[in-house]
Amino acid sequence: MKIVALAGGVGGAKMAHGLAEHLSSKELTIIVNTGDDFEHLGLSISPDLDTVCYTLAGLANFETGWGRANETWNTISNLEKLGGPNWFRLGDQDIATHLERTRRLKEGQPLSRITKDFCKAWGIHHMILPMSDTPVRTMVNTDEGELAFQEYFVHRRCEPKVKGFRFDGIDSARPVVGAIDAIDKADAVVICPSNPWVSIDPILKVIKKISKPVIAISPIIGGKTVKGPAAKMYEELGIEPSALAVAEHYRHLLTGYVLDQVDSELQESVNRLHIKPFVTDTLMNHLTDRARLANDVLHFIGSL
Repeated sequence: MKIVALAGGVGGAKMAHGLAEHLSSKELTIIVNTGDDFEHLGLSISPDLDTVCYTLAGLANFETGWGRANETWNTISNLEKLGGPNWFRLGDQDIATHLERTRRLKEGQPLSRITKDFCKAWGIHHMILPMSDTPVRTMVNTDEGELAFQEYFVHRRCEPKVKGFRFDGIDSARPVVGAIDAIDKADAVVICPSNPWVSIDPILKVIKKISKPVIAISPIIGGKTVKGPAAKMYEELGIEPSALAVAEHYRHLLTGYVLDQVDSELQESVNRLHIKPFVTDTLMNHLTDRARLANDVLHFIGSL
């Protein structure tokens, strides 16, 4: 079975890791959101891309889900002493990633090529693709004005009230080489349990059309997100946060939809959207949970 996974952030990275435990490098391609990429301290930073890569390489901080394991913080600590901005915490090992990415981008190399070389250096055999080599920047429209995503998400800790989103550069962005071909050859596309508004929508807007079965895993369980502001965003946009709200968000795309056991009562409502529901335990608290959930999802896809 050939699968293309669309991923962003911690939940997406965990799901992608689980799928990689069952599928070979020829069977799995992971397309990652780059809408939350930004420039900080003169460095080009790709938070979702790095989280997915670190996770598949076994280098991620297991407790936080982001950043590197066994990290040290000498650079950011000394930067703080000098009065520099410390709101975006960059570890010493992580900074090396951003330094090399920035150097190569300034030479004119595409992000996809740089990512491929990083994956090789980190021992990752599965294909991980940024959604586009063209910069796309997610902007959050809030009650305090428009904010760049990392300003809203990290610096402001998601406190401003969300009113909408804009993806700067999306009209000229094209999928990276290999992305559309991977989708065309896939048996199905899996939307990982990532934020629909700011992690998955940018990818979908770049890809534009998917003609294969699409299965999504809900990032909302019992009306709450495991991690991140998705539920808060739904509520502030006037939509009751729920697994059903996510299904409705993707309703014109989905063939199947994976709900947590907590939300099993929503199966009939999902059915009415002409989407086939599947209920399982979607929490991924441990490494074994990732492989178990991925196995459940692959069996569900096989039944469609």
